[in-house]
Amino acid sequence: MEVDTLIDARWIIPVEPAGTVLTESSLVIDRGSIRDLLPTAAAHQRYAAREHLKLTRHALIPGLINLHTHAAMSLMRGLADDVSLMEWLNHHIWPAERQHVSDEFVFDGTLLACAEMLRGGVTCFNDMYYFPEAAARAALAAHMRATLGIVVIDFPSAYASDAQDYLSKGLATRDELRHEPLLDFCLAPHAPYTVSDASFSHLLTYAEQLDLTIHMHVHETAHEVAESVSRFGMRPLARLHRLGLLGPRFIAVHAVHLDDAEIARLVEHGSHVAHCPSSNLKLASGIAPIHALTQAGVNVGLGTDGAASNNRLDVWSEMRLAALLAKAASGSAESMPAEQALAMATINAARALGLDEKIGSLTVGKCADIVAVDLSAAELAPCYDPVSHLVYAAGREHVSHVWVNGKLLLDDGASTVLDSEELKAKANLWRKRISPLAA
Repeated sequence: MEVDTLIDARWIIPVEPAGTVLTESSLVIDRGSIRDLLPTAAAHQRYAAREHLKLTRHALIPGLINLHTHAAMSLMRGLADDVSLMEWLNHHIWPAERQHVSDEFVFDGTLLACAEMLRGGVTCFNDMYYFPEAAARAALAAHMRATLGIVVIDFPSAYASDAQDYLSKGLATRDELRHEPLLDFCLAPHAPYTVSDASFSHLLTYAEQLDLTIHMHVHETAHEVAESVSRFGMRPLARLHRLGLLGPRFIAVHAVHLDDAEIARLVEHGSHVAHCPSSNLKLASGIAPIHALTQAGVNVGLGTDGAASNNRLDVWSEMRLAALLAKAASGSAESMPAEQALAMATINAARALGLDEKIGSLTVGKCADIVAVDLSAAELAPCYDPVSHLVYAAGREHVSHVWVNGKLLLDDGASTVLDSEELKAKANLWRKRISPLAA
């Protein structure tokens, strides 16, 4: 039988079923989907492929999913480091955004982010930023999968004048692009402290009518929680619960400062958490109670946050850090084993986005979003357990090949669709505009 692509690999780690590691096996891609997983000898007998790759030192895994980022902010990487979150927002990021954010800024910044993420094995990202139509064009230019946030915030920007304007423009973008197979949309209110009850009420109506996920920053800092108690007489999650926002389509980003009752509330409503450990540490926001969340049954995925606060869009770093922090914070070395960390970067994130029927595992019938990782480097020797190696030893520098929807986007470490020199040149032009005195 003739098919598009046949990949022979040393290991295939499908993520589902959990605990499965296939050795000396092959994966078959046809018409953008995974057609088969089977032993290599049987694959060679059964299939004739137009493209045949022999990756005999590699592990194949599902494409990584960045569950929370602000992709265009890659153009602000390193702009304001080593300051607190509110100092960072009020005195650095928001002023720069007011002056510079535009359709062009978002397109260039998102394309730069796509190049970084694809190089690191990220095949899908969940974005929250202005001008989502520009982010959509960039994702499509990179042939990358994206869920684009329809931002809602109660102050004006270069993109929109008020909450209703944000909603109207974002929903119009969704209507225009909703049939693009690589794009999905969600509602992305910024945070409880920047969105009013009235605005939440409006976006909840759209979420229910259009079956859209709600993706927002929640309980990121102790200051946010204290301010909510002062302004509204309750903690942010309690306010969101009162307004009816919690449910199986709700993704709480960061979720650092949660008590036991709030964790139970997330479980009760089937809500999800996007864990961003590097950003939380860099901004001194704290360490999210991931062990308690996962033990309680909350679905947790991994995000990088934006490059302005991380400063890497590197899901490999987030996997390793999440596993280590969970162990240290819980006092148990058994907390978050490598297999669970990999699931957080793949199927758990897909589940949070409502995309687990399409992506997140190497399952026959799912989209062929696949990453090959070369585990032959000296710094990775010897390899006793490939799953452990992926989380604790390997990094994005070991990613060799990336496919999205069956299209090869990274071939032996080289992009097949994006010009890195052109992207770097554009990034340098933006640096000169944003901070003319920077070296």
